[in-house]
Amino acid sequence: MIRLNIKHFVVFITLALFSSCKTEPSTLVEIKGSLLPINQETEATDSIEAYVIPYRNRINEVLDSTLAFAPSVITKNDGVYNSSEGNLLADILIQESTPIFNTRTGNNIDFALLNYGGIRSIISKGNVTSRTAYEVMPFENMIVVAELQGNAVRELVNYLINSKRPQPISGIQILLNNNGSLKSVSIQGKPFDENKSYFVATIDYLLDGGGGMDFLKNPLSVTDLDYRYRNAMIDYFKKNDTIKASVDDRFIKLDPK
Repeated sequence: MIRLNIKHFVVFITLALFSSCKTEPSTLVEIKGSLLPINQETEATDSIEAYVIPYRNRINEVLDSTLAFAPSVITKNDGVYNSSEGNLLADILIQESTPIFNTRTGNNIDFALLNYGGIRSIISKGNVTSRTAYEVMPFENMIVVAELQGNAVRELVNYLINSKRPQPISGIQILLNNNGSLKSVSIQGKPFDENKSYFVATIDYLLDGGGGMDFLKNPLSVTDLDYRYRNAMIDYFKKNDTIKASVDDRFIKLDPK
């Protein structure tokens, strides 16, 4: 009897010890942090600098390698309804995107649209590099193709007329009468048909309504090309040793007769 009681006592003590050693779940009570400004007064750490230098030098070498040459300055401010830089960037968009879109869908892009505010730098006269593309378009925008109904394209045209800025377009021509009223719209050289749908190359930022382009919010379909617009610029520069652009007649107001 005594031996049995001792055995029970040992079992009891063992269970009690296991119970007392049970780990309670951890809970986060508080997070503390401080802001560490990085500016010109921040001192470099020699060991970190030594580690980073080879990578920095390689990145600069890639970014500054000459891809093409621009014989004159290309800017977004040299035209009222269209500009040399806007025209170039929209042409690049449609030229580099069409083969990808056609291969994937069997369709062709009808026209291209970017936004004036998204152009952040001129293309200077002289060597054109990958860094040029990063300066002109520093955002991580992806190319998408939206299928728009005719009424949405009509809204798009009205937006371009009312924006009072040379928004980048390609593949579409807009002619205004001398009084500012709309005379005609043609897409790929054919009169605009509001009963048709059109494939418009643009960027994901605008597709989400950026720049006030709400007419892009409800497309019939969207094809993401998995292609960054900046990469399209770089690809274009690699294919063309001389980069030229000008203001043309893709969007103009007709002179009075």
